[in-house]
Amino acid sequence: MKASSSETNTDLQRGFEPLRTIFAVLVLVLGFAAAARAETGFGTISATARDGQPFELVALASDVHYQIGGLVAEASIRQRFTNSSKDWIEAQYLLPLPEGAAVHDMTLRVGERTIVGEIREKEQARREYVEAAASGRRAALVESDRANLFRTAVANVAPGETITVEVRWWQQIRYRDDRFSLSLPLTYTPRYAPMAGMSVVDGAPGGAPPQDTSTTRDDRHSTDAPQVAVAIDLDPGLELARVESATHAVKVTRHGSAYSIALASGSVAADRDFVLEWAPVLGKAPASAMLTETLDGETYAMVMMLPSSQLPVPLPRELILVIDTSGSMEGESIKQARAALDLALSSLRPSDRFNVIQFNSVTTALFDDAVAAAPADVALAREWVGRLYATGGTEMLPALAAALRGTPAAGYVRQVVFATDGAVDDAGGLYRLIDHDLGQSRLFPIGIGSAPNAQFIERAATSGRGSSIVIRGPGEVGERMRELFGKLDRPALRDLSLSWPGTADSYPQRLPDLYAGEPLIVVTKLSNLHGTLEARGTGSESAWATSLPLARAAHAPGIARLWAQRRIEHLEQSLDRGANAAAVRDEVLRIAFDHHLVSKYTSLIAVEQMPVRDESEDLASTRIANGEPAGSLAYAATATSAPLQILVGLVLLLIAAGLAWCGRRRETHAITA
Repeated sequence: MKASSSETNTDLQRGFEPLRTIFAVLVLVLGFAAAARAETGFGTISATARDGQPFELVALASDVHYQIGGLVAEASIRQRFTNSSKDWIEAQYLLPLPEGAAVHDMTLRVGERTIVGEIREKEQARREYVEAAASGRRAALVESDRANLFRTAVANVAPGETITVEVRWWQQIRYRDDRFSLSLPLTYTPRYAPMAGMSVVDGAPGGAPPQDTSTTRDDRHSTDAPQVAVAIDLDPGLELARVESATHAVKVTRHGSAYSIALASGSVAADRDFVLEWAPVLGKAPASAMLTETLDGETYAMVMMLPSSQLPVPLPRELILVIDTSGSMEGESIKQARAALDLALSSLRPSDRFNVIQFNSVTTALFDDAVAAAPADVALAREWVGRLYATGGTEMLPALAAALRGTPAAGYVRQVVFATDGAVDDAGGLYRLIDHDLGQSRLFPIGIGSAPNAQFIERAATSGRGSSIVIRGPGEVGERMRELFGKLDRPALRDLSLSWPGTADSYPQRLPDLYAGEPLIVVTKLSNLHGTLEARGTGSESAWATSLPLARAAHAPGIARLWAQRRIEHLEQSLDRGANAAAVRDEVLRIAFDHHLVSKYTSLIAVEQMPVRDESEDLASTRIANGEPAGSLAYAATATSAPLQILVGLVLLLIAAGLAWCGRRRETHAITA
């Protein structure tokens, strides 16, 4: 029987329905692939110059220098931008700096000429930069990107020319467990932006400064990982037992009571955090310290108090273990996280309760609620954790909400151990959740990987009234987890309060709980240095109190800027709690201008007055890729490349099958016709 033309057309239309569906899926998949690839910040865009020759991209080398005295360090990084091409270029680089860094100065050097940066409102600085770039003048811009990431841009680097940009900052030295430590991020784990179709690095608000498209040819990425050298002058102020780095080989030279430290190889690839630790001779560790600085008639102080550690009777605990299994954890990070949780599970006591939660694009809990730590359930949990693998996005909020939900069983203390690289772009919602839902829980973040998000790890621990550790390599898992669980069993002080003579504006304003080996460190602006600081708290078995005469204070530069940075951070964080945005902006601007600091609303700008490039010549733009964190695999924005390739392959197979099916339909219609 011969089919009608309308029936044939209808059948053919139906035959093409699968292809329409496949095509729609393909568009979504390829769109996701493009967005994910851009998200890494490590991608490369191949390009050629107008004459058809390959474009030689800019090379970057960096030198970091530290001057450390006690609990405060001043640091600088010199970045050399070398243009090996025949074109005038603009170079951009995303610069990770330590958590809480007070960035205060920038200079631009070309040959014998030095241009000193000035603080401007962020939008004004961008306008000045764009105008300078368009008019052929050399310019450099440093602006806050987000968290502890800063964006450097340098315009009008001549062919064959090298320009040096130096950025300076102050940072606080960390002290806990009888050792001092300095942490310097040399790269960063790309942040995950939920529901974002563009790269956080490439297109987020507050990202790269706008360019003058009439003079910018296109945007190209450098393929070479940056190199960095680190040199440190350390004056500890006490006798040391050791100076060492677990992340890099270092050369340590002693000069009397001071030390010079440098990388043993001179320079290294910027693919992991640099960490230096130094420990006092046994019995010489400080129990308290006070540093002050007077600036423009105002007095600023940094106070450290270390309560004595007491061994309480361990309380029954409800241990909630949360593991990040997003794509950015692929490689060594997920192995370290699994090992950390396995050690946590093996440390459970029969009197404990527990649960395990994993998250990527979705959140999954092993049990509906916390269960008793029976041997069979612990064994089940260890097996479940051992099978986890990294894939998908970093949807952290549902996992954290699940961990904090409800209240622990009567008589139990809930401790939430959260293993993550912290690769989240906008953590505001997470901080609001912690502030609102923490209740009786305590949050203990474990920073995982060679370049974890230190800003998120530290603030989550402080807001969660817990403690944090960082595991940067497989060899550290056992030591760091034993350190963490030693703290979980040894809470030192809670309900801390400080009473200052006169008036004081201190940060952090919400004092954290302290665990064994952890000091209380506060920066403050004081009305006077007379009298005594009184501190009180509740220990595990009794009340605790101590006093510190302010007259014992020693002078140290940088305290004023560190206080200003903490004040600015406090104001910016208040936006998460519904503070008036206009009032916050005005106050941040005032403090940033007073102390010459980069902030959410201020940037550093340096502009040479005389043009060096004729406006008729093109200005090409290149983005210098950050080093990929060591131990990670090539991944795309917390979504691994392997599942993506498999998905694309499946789609292509579906297309092939669909085409073959349609071909058979056409043959059938031809025969019946």
